Amino acid sequence: MFKSLLIANRGEIARRIARTARSMGVRVIAVYSDEDADAPHVLEADEAVRIGPAAPRESYLNVEVILDAARQTGAEAIHPGYGFLSENAEFAEACQKAGIVFVGPPPSAIRAMGRKDEAKKIMDEAGVPITPGYMGDDQSDDRLAKEAESIGYPLLIKAVSGGGGKGMRRVNETSEFQPALEAARREASSAFGDDRVLLEKFIENPRHVEVQIFGDGQGNAIHLFERDCSLQRRHQKVIEEAPAPAMPQHVRTAICAAAVDAAKAVGYENAGTVEFIADGSGDLREDGFWFMEMNTRLQVEHPVTEMVTGMDLVELQLQVAAGGSVPPQDEIRLNGHAMEARLYAEDPSTGFLPSTGDLDWLRLPEADDVRVDSGVEEGGKVSIHYDPMIAKIIVHGPNREAAVARLTEAVEAVEVLGVKTNAGFLARTLRRPEFMRGAVDTGFIAQHIDALSDTARQIEAAAPIAAALSLDIREERALGRAVAAGEDNSPWSRMDGFRVNLRPRLGVSFLIDGERREIPVTASEDGYFWRHGEDETPIWIDRDEEWFEGQVGDEPVQGRVLETEEGLILLYRGESLRFVSPRAKVEDAAEAEGQIEAPMPGKVLEVRVKEGDSVTKGQTLVILEAMKMEQSLTAPRDGVVESVSAEAGEQVSEGQILVALAEEAEEAA
Repeated sequence: MFKSLLIANRGEIARRIARTARSMGVRVIAVYSDEDADAPHVLEADEAVRIGPAAPRESYLNVEVILDAARQTGAEAIHPGYGFLSENAEFAEACQKAGIVFVGPPPSAIRAMGRKDEAKKIMDEAGVPITPGYMGDDQSDDRLAKEAESIGYPLLIKAVSGGGGKGMRRVNETSEFQPALEAARREASSAFGDDRVLLEKFIENPRHVEVQIFGDGQGNAIHLFERDCSLQRRHQKVIEEAPAPAMPQHVRTAICAAAVDAAKAVGYENAGTVEFIADGSGDLREDGFWFMEMNTRLQVEHPVTEMVTGMDLVELQLQVAAGGSVPPQDEIRLNGHAMEARLYAEDPSTGFLPSTGDLDWLRLPEADDVRVDSGVEEGGKVSIHYDPMIAKIIVHGPNREAAVARLTEAVEAVEVLGVKTNAGFLARTLRRPEFMRGAVDTGFIAQHIDALSDTARQIEAAAPIAAALSLDIREERALGRAVAAGEDNSPWSRMDGFRVNLRPRLGVSFLIDGERREIPVTASEDGYFWRHGEDETPIWIDRDEEWFEGQVGDEPVQGRVLETEEGLILLYRGESLRFVSPRAKVEDAAEAEGQIEAPMPGKVLEVRVKEGDSVTKGQTLVILEAMKMEQSLTAPRDGVVESVSAEAGEQVSEGQILVALAEEAEEAA
């Protein structure tokens, strides 16, 4: 085993690799950009080297500067993690030439699988089933359009060099093809420097099933069973699990054997993942799955495989890279069920736009039966330059039902202030009856998006709890002042709605969606009562400083309540819900509704309107490129464009107004 390892990555995966390396007695060397100078992965390393400015192309994607850092520190091996240079054949080759062990597959395997079109040809020759499509060299618009008609709709346009959902578009009919092709090419060129695409038949009700494989230098290849990664948004995984739900043993045997065949076809070494698309319209079948792509690296979701096999995949990576062999296939056993949720700094209500900024408050689950892999800590930040993932939350249970319950509890314990997150979205997803019974395909989130991303509904549901907490805080303070001043605290001296032989008339007002709302609450010695219509629901609250627990009717509740100058914040079921006091100064909602702002720093790709144009709600006004993804900014209401403050090619900052709509009164005139 080598004695020193440079980790050519950052954040969560750098910390995770370092944890295993240190346990094996290997010296850990970190690299960092200026943005990451004080990041946890840097502070925890035995040695760290600055590699450049924040922009990835000048730091984490700079092959020469990383190799210089390895030479400078005497690193014997380099682990690329995932993303950045992990699937860059030239980088793997440069490591070999420099006499440094690359912890990953040989450059030939990376090249063979790096292009989706070439990979499919190799798999076809190896007898691995592939989806129907077009993978030709003729990339003209006419040829692609003709091939699309031949394949039939719906279909997927995919970047040849793509990954992570970038450069991918679903097309449902002929009229959508050309705009989708142009968007996929732009995104692919920006993300990979290669705008070539392939076309692939879209499988209705598709499930994303992938197999973890491992190869060694002795010609052995094994699988570590499958994972189901069907729960996705914008073609990027959100929740992953192992094993795949409702997977018959004979289908598992077939799909795992196909994955091993794929690995052997390219002389694969080290960790990799063979991804399949499966027909989820009915029971999984031996003839109902097709090769999609092979990821020649460690996957983000590898912890679920570790949980069900009891193996440390990074440890096995290091052992194989040092000349060791993989264990025999018959020694690998499945045990229980594991699930992973990716906690992102993003806003599900705005199409999952990344949310960047400082992590003013960060509490992640600390239960013994929950594993948390995170790259940030409270006081850190989510940068515009890198992936907005805050943490991976992983659980294991004796069966799927137990795993779902544990993961739900874990994501509901997440507390974040400073950026928006998808924690509440994850919790609502896990609670969906369809998900709980395993009825999930890659269209699940799109199908249920309104309910899953409806934060307004969560505020409505939590408003009675906020009202009871507000009264509880008010009563505690009044009692404290009375006791401190030695005043009478009898019912006759109180100003809280006390009535003889009747419950007090109480109410708490909040600004919800810019409107003043009174939450009718009554109180007695037994607790609080929420009046809604002709009904009355008891609310029991037990508060200890910021932490509260209790019950609304028959439903248990628990969370944290924070007081601010504006009102209350409830950190509840993964959400940070703000209940604003009517006395707080609030932005003019009508004015804000007519302004289309840049949700984050980025580059304007296209402006589709001009001053004086009439627009309808939901119409795309501006296309912005941010974090290598295209974002369509749409009209919040019907109206007339009053001004346009952006042009194609312009770099814009977060919050910058790009388009303004005239006030509705002016439109009527």
